[in-house]
Amino acid sequence: MIKQQFEIPAGYKKWTLGFLAVGILALVLGFFVLGIGKDEHAQTRFWAVLLQNSLFFLMICNSAMFFICATTLAMGSWITTFRRVPEAISSLVPILGILALIVFACIIFGDKYHIYPWLDKNAVATDRVLNYKKGFLNPVFFLVWTIFTLCTWSFVGWKMRQLSRETDERPLSENQARQFTWKNTIWGSVYIVFFALTVGSSIPWLWLMSIDAHWFSTMYSWYTFGSTFVSGIALMGLFVIYLKNQGYLEYTNDEHLHDIGKFIFAFSIFWTYLWFAQFMLIWYANIPEETIYFKARLQGSYRGIFWLNLIVNFVAPILILMTRGSKRNYTIMTFMCVLILLGHWLDFFQMVMPGTVGEHYNLGWYEWGILALFIGLVMHFVGKSLTKSPMVPKYHPFLKESIMHHT
Repeated sequence: MIKQQFEIPAGYKKWTLGFLAVGILALVLGFFVLGIGKDEHAQTRFWAVLLQNSLFFLMICNSAMFFICATTLAMGSWITTFRRVPEAISSLVPILGILALIVFACIIFGDKYHIYPWLDKNAVATDRVLNYKKGFLNPVFFLVWTIFTLCTWSFVGWKMRQLSRETDERPLSENQARQFTWKNTIWGSVYIVFFALTVGSSIPWLWLMSIDAHWFSTMYSWYTFGSTFVSGIALMGLFVIYLKNQGYLEYTNDEHLHDIGKFIFAFSIFWTYLWFAQFMLIWYANIPEETIYFKARLQGSYRGIFWLNLIVNFVAPILILMTRGSKRNYTIMTFMCVLILLGHWLDFFQMVMPGTVGEHYNLGWYEWGILALFIGLVMHFVGKSLTKSPMVPKYHPFLKESIMHHT
């Protein structure tokens, strides 16, 4: 029997509530123990962890819509049988965007200059580098561009999902199918262009690189994109495997899972290329204003995380996912998807923490508790979104081609 409408299983609900309960408890305890205490290091830890998690999960959920739009422009019909999965993941962008905006507002209006040094007006006035960048690194520009970015991501993502819903209502004539494809191409193009102007350039500079405001890298935005895109593919892979095990996505088969595995494999290598290019060239140049970023991560307490980051996000994928069989094995793919998500969460950890809490970092109850909170939020809202429409867009013009797909 074909299961078209997703119903959230009891076990899924229990795990979701469990993650949310642990996360909310950690957030409340963190606020009273760390957030409102007199210790500046503790306060910075409270906000830095929230910043790291809100940005990581926001950007990997946003990458799901990038995946839809990129395959739309490429006429990539193969994703049609499981298209509702990245659509459901991308539906979190407005929710996580609001949470990130709240964190930004608290940091900026609370003058948390230990997070963003350019918030300290005295430092800006006396620091040549910060003063030079103040036209870009200032609260007004930061918030205006952030709000505009989040609204545009949310609106165009909503438009793409609404267009997809049209394929649930009735069969499309040949002319309607052409119009449908054209509208998807137009809106997908709008999204891709704006994605390039934000994730591909300005947004990582503002949200993450400005934590280390004296440092700069022309590859940083693409490095951030690589980290979040491969994580987004891994998140899609987890939900596809889960739904297949629950009896859904009957038209999605080993061929589709194989291609998801190829994306994870390929973009793990792409991320590593950017990691190596950024690290090697800056290390080789040995210019103080550039090497300061890696000095904190290589010669201090972050050294272990720095190298673990490379092992988990490059060595493991290239060794485990190299063969054809591994990409078609549900157990191996589940393990790798979880490992990739954890690995790039650690990547974001070492991107945020050295410039904020410095040597006073922790990987304790608060860090893992906030991670559990965001996992619970993703599970809750993705599950809720999946229940709102049929699991397969049965009148989509490319559905037949997707069913016949083989790699």
